[in-house]
Amino acid sequence: MKLPRRRFLALATCAAALPQAASAQAYPTRAVRVVVPVAAGGLNDVTARLISQWLSERLGQQFFVENRPGAGTNLGTEAVLRGSADGYALLIAGSSAAINASLFETLNFNFVRDTAPIASIVRVPQLMQVHPSLPVQSVPEFIAYAKANPGKIAMGSGGNGSPAHVIGEYFKLTTGTDLTHVPYRGAAPAVTDLLGGQIQVAFTEMATSLGHVRSGKLRALAVTTAARSEALPEIPTLGEFIPGFEASQWVGLVAPKDTPPTIIDKLNSEINAALGDPKMKARFADIGGVVLPGSPADFAKLIRDETEKWGKVIRAAKIKVE
Repeated sequence: MKLPRRRFLALATCAAALPQAASAQAYPTRAVRVVVPVAAGGLNDVTARLISQWLSERLGQQFFVENRPGAGTNLGTEAVLRGSADGYALLIAGSSAAINASLFETLNFNFVRDTAPIASIVRVPQLMQVHPSLPVQSVPEFIAYAKANPGKIAMGSGGNGSPAHVIGEYFKLTTGTDLTHVPYRGAAPAVTDLLGGQIQVAFTEMATSLGHVRSGKLRALAVTTAARSEALPEIPTLGEFIPGFEASQWVGLVAPKDTPPTIIDKLNSEINAALGDPKMKARFADIGGVVLPGSPADFAKLIRDETEKWGKVIRAAKIKVE
């Protein structure tokens, strides 16, 4: 029997898709690389190792972490996004991905366009803290003191365009304060100088400064997330004093665009299962984080919204990379 041409082409297309669909359903059949575009240590790396261990145990293949730092996370990001969309090279993405879209004038990729978001994993507040010698006990007092002493308060960060720097500039824009930015090569040296009194204020990841705040060596004024942190429930949010203020670091998992939806959905389901596990929640709580479950579409919206938000701050503050 001779098939009509249209039906023949439709059957041929379905037949060609069968091997790919079968492969996606069996995924993974070999080891999977989880690329972290920063050096070992820190929020992104810890998140990658916790989730990779979970996925290895649940899916029966090794998910191994590969740190590929460089160019403000752009080196490792580009390596994954230009690779095969087969689910065997995944990328741990954080807030820097949304920031870099506007911070760098030329990139060889468009993060929103060239990624297939898999799952958001964790959200971590930045902690606004000051040296105890600064004569302020609260955010309103800090704002008043800063306005009375324009340009005289040094604000440290982990570098130009780092999440801490951009959040600090967001604070300046929303409060009308003039703080002098002092960039460091990472958060650790910034905190060291804050402890020594060389700078007066800094925004850092919760885990970086939590011990110093609890010991009284630094004074925490606020957390930057919309809700208070369980790690420091007595510390208010910036939003309690600056209506609508919200800023945080987040981490999630993405793949190159065109990765089969069945692979995306399988990974999303397993990651959400991990985020519902009490032990996993506790591990993230240890670093001041709150798990961030959701669908791939939810994560895609978060990335788009954050890219737009930080683009406005970067342009308004005229932030440039070194």
